[in-house]
Amino acid sequence: MNYRIFKLRIGVSLGFVVILGWSIPHGVLAEEPPQCPQPRFTQKAPDNIYNLKNPFEATPENLKKGKMLYQVRAKPMPCKHCHGVKGDGRGAMAGGFDPPPRDFTCTKTIKGVPDGQLFWIIENGSPGTGMLSFKGLKDEHIWQILLYVRQLAKE
Repeated sequence: MNYRIFKLRIGVSLGFVVILGWSIPHGVLAEEPPQCPQPRFTQKAPDNIYNLKNPFEATPENLKKGKMLYQVRAKPMPCKHCHGVKGDGRGAMAGGFDPPPRDFTCTKTIKGVPDGQLFWIIENGSPGTGMLSFKGLKDEHIWQILLYVRQLAKE
C-alpha cells in the first residue's frame, strides 16, 4: 500500500504510531531490514540537474547542519520519520510504504547515485513511492542533507 498523503493526522503516543485511527505498536512497522542494494526506478533528473555536483564540502559545520535538517528541521517533515534515525530505512513510518524508504546506510544503493539526482529527488519527490517533495527547502539545505546522507553510507 502506498501512503503518499502526509497531511493526514499522524501522531505518536505512548509508543504507538496512530495512522488514520489504526494503532500499530511502535517497532512493528519496519522489522525486516531493507534489501541492499535497493532497486529503484525513479525517473532520471533533467541533465542540467543530474550532472550537478554538491557545491558544499563535507565540513563538520555542514554535516552538523545536514544532520539537524534530516533529524529535526526539514519540512514538511524530518527525513528520520521514514528513513530512520540511523538512515537505515526503518523509520517509525517506514512500514506503510511500498516500496520501502531508501536505506542510506547501504553504500551499494547510494554510491552510484549522482548528487544532482539525489538533489532532484529531494526537491521534487519520487512518484510511485512515499517520497514527498521538499520544494520548500532552500537549495543550501538540500545540499547539506545530501552531505549527511552520504556520510551515513560511510558509517
